[in-house]
Amino acid sequence: MTDDRGLQDAQVKIGTKQTVKAVELGQAAEVYVAKDGDPRLTSKIVLLCSKQGVKVNYVDTMLDLGRACGIEVGAAMAAVLKQ
Repeated sequence: MTDDRGLQDAQVKIGTKQTVKAVELGQAAEVYVAKDGDPRLTSKIVLLCSKQGVKVNYVDTMLDLGRACGIEVGAAMAAVLKQ
């Protein structure tokens, strides 16, 4: 999340199910994972990204990630889609 707009201007899939699906379908350019997300979920997406060659970026909290995505609640993970 390199600028003030965060992830809002990128095409993003937010949440566990949508992120996993995007990675599995080869649509994800990179994935953001909240450090305070449930390890049972986050460890699976990190492993999947490793297998698929997708870069993983870590964000301190789920609330920070949710705000960066333009939502009012926390998010454990989000995928930025390929252009």
